[in-house]
Formats: sequence, C-alpha cells, structure tokens
Amino acid sequence: MSTLTGTGTLLRFALRRDRVTTPVWIAVNALMVLSMPNTLRTLYGTDAERTDLVRQLQTNAAFRALIGPLYDTSLGGLTAWRVGVFAGLLTAVTSLLVVVRHTRDEEESGRAELVASGAVGRRASLTAALLAAGVANGVVALLVTVGLAGQGAAGALAFGLGLAATGMVFATTAAIAAQLTESARLARGLTAAVLGAAFVLRAAGDAARSDGSSPWTWLSPLGWLANLRPFAAERWWVLLLFTAAVLAQALVAYALAGRRDLGMSFLPTRPGPATGRLGSAAGLAWRLQRGAVLGWSLGFFLAGVVFGGLAQGAADLVGDNANARQIFERMGGRSGLTDAFLASMAGVLGLIATLYVVASVLRLSTEETSGRAEPLLACRVSRLRWAAGHLTIAFGGAALIMLLAGAGLAVGYGRRTGPVLGACLVQLPAVWVIGGIAVVLYGLAPRLAPAAWGVAVAVLLIGWVGPALNAPRMLLDLSPFGRLPKLPGGGMEWGPVLILLALAAVLTATGLAGLRRRDLTG
Repeated sequence: MSTLTGTGTLLRFALRRDRVTTPVWIAVNALMVLSMPNTLRTLYGTDAERTDLVRQLQTNAAFRALIGPLYDTSLGGLTAWRVGVFAGLLTAVTSLLVVVRHTRDEEESGRAELVASGAVGRRASLTAALLAAGVANGVVALLVTVGLAGQGAAGALAFGLGLAATGMVFATTAAIAAQLTESARLARGLTAAVLGAAFVLRAAGDAARSDGSSPWTWLSPLGWLANLRPFAAERWWVLLLFTAAVLAQALVAYALAGRRDLGMSFLPTRPGPATGRLGSAAGLAWRLQRGAVLGWSLGFFLAGVVFGGLAQGAADLVGDNANARQIFERMGGRSGLTDAFLASMAGVLGLIATLYVVASVLRLSTEETSGRAEPLLACRVSRLRWAAGHLTIAFGGAALIMLLAGAGLAVGYGRRTGPVLGACLVQLPAVWVIGGIAVVLYGLAPRLAPAAWGVAVAVLLIGWVGPALNAPRMLLDLSPFGRLPKLPGGGMEWGPVLILLALAAVLTATGLAGLRRRDLTG
C-alpha cells in the first residue's frame, strides 16, 4: 500500500472540520490587508506627508523594529510596509494550528489510531495536514492578489505569494515539531517559539539597518517577506528561499514520520513522580495550563516593553498628520498624543488578551471531548469544582498577563507607573466578558463552544480595524472595549467598568449552571 493512500479523503475531512475556524482566520487576515489602502490614502495623501514618513522611519529604529522598513511610498508599498509583518504572523499562526490539529492532536486523542486501522498510508495524515494548510494559504494569496491588484498587479501577486510562502514555512516547521513531541500543546509551543525567534531576528535586523540588508533580517522568513519588496521593484528570487525552506523542512518531517510508531515521539515525555502531588482539581488545571500562562505572560511583558519604548517617538512619527492623530484619539481618547498612544496600546493588548481567555476557557471543552474529564468527575470532584479550577486559571491568568503588560509598558516608557498599570488593568472587565461568553457557549451548547473564537475575532477586528476605517460609533460600541475609559489621560468612569464586571459574572454563572445540568459529550 502506498504511504499516501487515503490522502484525498483525509484532506476533505480536514477541510470539513476546519470549515469555521480557518475561514475566520483567513477573513481576519484578508480584511486587515485589504482595508489598509483606503486608510493609508487618508493618512498619507500628499507627497509631503509620505516624504516625512520616510524621514521619520530612517531615524526611528524602534518603529522599524516593530513594523519594518519602507521601500516604496505608493499605496501598495505603504500597505505592504504597514501590515506585512502582522499579516505574515497571522498566516504563520493559522498554518501551525492547522498542521498540529490534524497530526499530533489526532494522535494524542487516539483518533489517528482508529483511522490508521483502515486503508490509510503511513504519511497520508501528514500530507493531508500540509495540503490543508496550503489551501488556507492559497486562499489568502488569492484574496490579497485580487484585492490589491488595483495598486499594481505584480506587487499584489508578490505580496500574496509572500504571505502564502511564509505560512507554508511555518506549516512545515509545525510538521517537524509534531513528529518530535508527544503533546500537541508542546508542538504548538515549539513552533510558536520558532515564530517568535523569527520576529526577534527580523526586528533586530531592521532596527540596525533601514534597507533590510542586515544578516539578522536574512535569517528570518519574516525578513524574507519584507525583502521580497512588493510594489517596490519586486525581488522574485526571494521566493526561492521560501521554496527551499519548505522543501527541506517537509523532507525532514516525512523522514521523521517514517521512523516512529504511531503516537510516539522522538522527544520522550518526562516521567512524573512515583507519588502523585496533585491534591485538587485546581492543581490539575494549573498543571495543564501553566505553560500557556507563562508563555503569554512573558510575551505580554516583552510587548509592553516594546510599546512603552515607542511612546516617546509616537509624537515625532505622527508629526502634524491630523488623520493619524485622529486614529490614535479614536483608539486612546482625546488626551495628549503620548497618553493617547499609551491608551491605544493598552487597548490593543487587552484585545489580544481575549484570545488567551477564550483558549483557556475552552480547555474545559478539550478535557471533556477527549474523555479525560469523565474519570475525574467519577471521583469525589463536582463539576463546579472542576470547572472552577480552569476558570480561575482563565480569568486570573488574564489579570496576570495584563498586569505584566502594564509593568512592561511602564518599564519601556520609564515613567508614570501607576497610570500605565491602571490603563492595562481597566481592560480586564471587557476581557472577562468575552471569557464569560465562552463559558456560556461551553456550558449551554458545547458543540457551539468554538464559536467563542468568532466572538473574540469580531471584537479584535472592531477594536483594531474599526478606528482606522473611521467606523461609526454604534459599531465600535458593540465591543465591550468601546465602553471602557481611555486611560491614561482620560477620567476614570466606574459605571461602565462595574456594569461589565457584573455582566461577566452573570455570563459565567449562567454557563456553569448549564454545565451542571447537561450530560457530558465525551
């Protein structure tokens, strides 16, 4: 039997399983990219404004590190500069999630063994996972190419292909990690660590040189995406670097897949102690989620340091650009520009924290559907105690990462520690509301629990893209973040904060009541 027998069937099954989550990630990425030309036309509509932007970027290494160098001042070039790094990160995250879900996740749950008992080749599941990631990246490339074709067909094609190629590089990285580790969480963590290292290398290189020629930049696939230079005399040969990386990593993944037993890994799982040390459901929840909490905490602290360091340069970068100033004011309030920048960055970190709280809450769903919750609940552990352990990690972890984000902002900014910490902590009621919605969906309709990701992504889009598109206030207020006071600089309003806290409590209680009354689905 061929090692690829059954690949087509597994691919169709993978696409069917991802029919909700993957299109959401694709839509977020495409909307972020395609909304930029109109926004940038408003921000930098004159040659003088664009010339001033180039001058500021040449002298501001911090902003180059965050966004990258600018190679062309056309609308297409500005779009590739403004969202290239972030769109590349999104395609990479989408790809690694798809590949790990259809490889190591399937083995860990035992479903891969059941599938392998049929007429399925040894490498069919890995091939189907990579093809599913390829379909997702291909759709992104098509949408970006068609949507930006009006800015220049060659540049649009280069940008679309670059994003897809970036996604496939990290798809094959995830394929290797899935062979090395016995845990899906560890496979995702290792791939995310590689992605983080790629971002740091690119940031260091772009901070050092404004033309993208630093060796550090060339060590990162995200740096290759920028050096492809869409809309700026495209360097098509850079695509060969992506191709070589994808092929080399795919060969390694296939070689590893052929040398191990199903369910096994090359990095053995460390055995636990001879005598168990976990005495409560909360202790087990912490043991299961501590890696995610620590990873998010470190990431938010470092992001806070970076954003805080950019605060002083925000006024210089915006300069006299009234439109850019208005965007910061819509996101961060009508205080001074530096305060508005800090408030908008705190808001962005709060929006991203919704992804953490949803992932942490839905760990309950993972434990239930995998069958691990049922033996635990068969003992003297009530459903509420079991759920409370995970929800404590979810809601308490959100508080921790926002506290560390505020500490990072204060360290990077170098002053006003109290107001900066308050700006981050005031985001928590809105984050907890999204967590409460995830609890309601899981408790009342567990099959709809993944829809919590859609809620988090919608809130992220409203808060991130809405101000740049000058969205109506009615739309912005649909997000709980639109009700929060804009700190620092603005006045503290306790009414909306208390209402959101009460709403989060009601939603959580409703979800727990539903969990207590329904049957388990595992």
